[in-house]
Amino acid sequence: MANRHLARSVVLQVLFERDASNNMTLDACLGRLVDYAKEFGARESDASFMKNLLQTTLAKQKEIDEVIVRAAPEWPLEKIAAIDRNILRLGLTELLYADRAQVPAKVAINEAIELAKAFGSASSGRFVNGVLGAVYIELGEPGKNDGSARKQAPQKGGKMPVEELVGAVVYAREGAEVYLALVHDIFGHWTLSKGKLQKDEQLHDGVKRKVKEEIGLDVEVEDTLGENEYIANDSNASGGKKKRHATYFLARATFQDLILKKEGGLDDGQWFPLASVGDLNFYDDILPVVTRAINILAQKNRT
Repeated sequence: MANRHLARSVVLQVLFERDASNNMTLDACLGRLVDYAKEFGARESDASFMKNLLQTTLAKQKEIDEVIVRAAPEWPLEKIAAIDRNILRLGLTELLYADRAQVPAKVAINEAIELAKAFGSASSGRFVNGVLGAVYIELGEPGKNDGSARKQAPQKGGKMPVEELVGAVVYAREGAEVYLALVHDIFGHWTLSKGKLQKDEQLHDGVKRKVKEEIGLDVEVEDTLGENEYIANDSNASGGKKKRHATYFLARATFQDLILKKEGGLDDGQWFPLASVGDLNFYDDILPVVTRAINILAQKNRT
């Protein structure tokens, strides 16, 4: 058994035992991790990996369980087999929170499927694959074409369709403070109000409409922050692909209560003072956009 796969198996044993007991403290879990590591013959060099994976899974369990509920709505969490439930928790921890340079998304999914085949029932592998696959698609299929010649290849039959998106870093001033209005998705990330540009709609108009729809704010668009692109499944193209091209802006609003539209994978919306934004969990492609917005706002404060 490959060493990291063995290490994940050790963490799974602790998660399964904790799920069954309902009263294990973190210290007790870490103690059992040491016991199982010895029993399974895990390498000492993997001790840090196992400890970090276990602690992250436990710390993020509430958020992860919410993702499972949304990704498998026909399966109440308590009705999912205990081993499958904890394999999903472990797999989602790596899919959502691991450093993708160390654990690519496809590796996180494949490892969870292998655990399901090894420790679950005959149908566990398919079930875990289905749930993690659904989350993977919602994330935009990160790393799907890494290392593949298909990365630059157009779809058969013509050019890849392009879907234009617009989004905004929304800010407001309240006294001497500057705040950003951010939305939180079911995958545990803080992100920006963003959505599809409608036919014949101008970029600034699309931003104003989308922010109003998602968080109930009227905004004035001020600066362009940047663009990014990624490939996603095209639900209207029989399993084909489409390119999503997003343009982001800085937009000013009045500081008032947010009215969150709890659809499209969003579960929260809040104002954050600039000083606390750096502690939030952002997607890799959103962080540079937020950083540029903060830099622009800092310059505005100096002038």
